[in-house]
Amino acid sequence: MTTTGISRGSIEARMIQNPIPWPNGARCACVISFDMDADSLIHIARPDDAHDRLYPISMGRYGPNVAIPRILETYRQLGIQQSFFLPGWCVETYPKAVEAILEGGHEIGHHGYLHEDPIEAPDQRYWFERALAAYQKYCGGKPAGYRAPVYNINQEVVDLLVEHGFRYESSMMADDIPYRVETAKGGFWEMPVHWGTDDWPPFAHYAEIGYMMPVKAPSTGLGAFWEEFDAAYEAGGFFMLIVHPFLTGRLARWRQVETWLEETLRTKDVWFARLDQVADHLDGLVARAEYSPRVEKLPYYSGPQGG
Repeated sequence: MTTTGISRGSIEARMIQNPIPWPNGARCACVISFDMDADSLIHIARPDDAHDRLYPISMGRYGPNVAIPRILETYRQLGIQQSFFLPGWCVETYPKAVEAILEGGHEIGHHGYLHEDPIEAPDQRYWFERALAAYQKYCGGKPAGYRAPVYNINQEVVDLLVEHGFRYESSMMADDIPYRVETAKGGFWEMPVHWGTDDWPPFAHYAEIGYMMPVKAPSTGLGAFWEEFDAAYEAGGFFMLIVHPFLTGRLARWRQVETWLEETLRTKDVWFARLDQVADHLDGLVARAEYSPRVEKLPYYSGPQGG
């Protein structure tokens, strides 16, 4: 008992108001998702001279050429499949990485075309559908899900997702567990993210795009993620990392992730799944009337507020 007379277990049971029943009674669903941006970041940030900025190009290329094979081998040995989000330009530029991801049974999601910020880039239909064409050509079909570059999804993109029949989206932050997003024309599942489980704050140091932060030690940066997992696990929730091959796929960091995966699979009751599989499971629960998700209705506002 705590000093207030409330047991720890009952506190955790109340942390998530509408918990999702996971397959086979698993305590927690877990997704280690990757955004394979490669060197698209420098090309969208510095379009005039990015082609001659060899340091950031090489840093980005580390992802598909070195980190992706390492990550996929870990997943192969552990027998798990996960979700990767690739800009359309990266799909076109790194087809061998795409082929290896798909051969491993993983899914590839929509992540813009050149990692353009939807808030900053005009005419999202052009970028969105240009990326769709790349997925159709190199992946053999339309992705099930979408994640906005820098999470900056807007209503124009939401409408495109509904129009093109996407099943889930993964850029918004309105809950700890998946929920429904509904508009007047349709909806999709939201697989929520948050910055506390993203490797950009602890590990990215990228002056060319205006991000200068001290790089944390692997144990420090990753340790914060494992604290997030512990809370999700205790509450019977949903844990998703949002990480990048050229950051977390580096040797010292990935060695620790691999160790954590092995230990978690051995000692915890966790369902590791792709995000499209999570969407499948949620669809089934709703169809059988076994679960009623929370719903966020969009748009939130019809125009500027406070004026």
